Amino acid sequence: MRLFQVRAEAGGCRLGVSRGGAAAVLRSPHEGIATVLELLEAQERGLDPEEWVTSAERAGSLLRFDAEPVRGADPRLTLPVTPPEVWGAGVTYRRSAEFREEGTGIYDRVYVADRPELFFKATAWRCAGPGEPIGRRRDSGFTAAEPELALVLGRSGRVLGYTLANDVSAWDIERENPLYLPQSKIYSGCFAFGPVIATPDEIADPRALVLRCRILRAGREVFRGEASTALIKRPLEEIISFLLRSNELRTGTLLSTGTGIIQPAEVGLQEGDVVVVSCPEIGELTNPVALV
Repeated sequence: MRLFQVRAEAGGCRLGVSRGGAAAVLRSPHEGIATVLELLEAQERGLDPEEWVTSAERAGSLLRFDAEPVRGADPRLTLPVTPPEVWGAGVTYRRSAEFREEGTGIYDRVYVADRPELFFKATAWRCAGPGEPIGRRRDSGFTAAEPELALVLGRSGRVLGYTLANDVSAWDIERENPLYLPQSKIYSGCFAFGPVIATPDEIADPRALVLRCRILRAGREVFRGEASTALIKRPLEEIISFLLRSNELRTGTLLSTGTGIIQPAEVGLQEGDVVVVSCPEIGELTNPVALV
């Protein structure tokens, strides 16, 4: 099944679920659960999500949602989960390692090292959901979209779901000096994800997905690219294991797994651009670009 969230009239958000071609949204909490994060936390305590959804349907707590959440076009949609933290992994695809080697000469060493590149990426308030603006730093001349597969993790590192992500990054700042990585990566609107969380039963093989990216400028496509997650060098379990080292995770933490789609400098993101990240098994994430 796919989990999503919509804005509640009184503020906050409400859980939605899509399965069997139909989508529904909670009209009121069911068994003390109102949001996707609360459902994931209950799952960590032993709750069966499928049984909970069936129980909510029988109780009349779920109302029909007349939209396709995987398309991410409904303005009511918001972040599919409120993450306690967002982490990123870098230099996981060979193509991105070769590309960044041009800038500083350190990334190829990371590619062959035992330890992966992991970095803190965002807090929930820095994240953009479907249709919400992503940021381009005012002091950056080359900010790029980084389409990625993101993992939704439990406390032990168990994968609770998969979603699409855009690890927006100011590449010119990072290239100037690797110590500027936090400024390249962490700022308002620096990370988008959604439109849904696909539970593991929906994804037969997370290493067999094709991610696509389109950038539209004034309605015209100025960039198109795609990459298969089969090109990720490290096993996902290995990346997760390093994230767990001396680091406590909280349920709902996101780990973005790196990009294999390289946006050229001549089409760096501009204010008003629209970035579309898609994958048939998960959906379509669309975000306009704003100066921040």
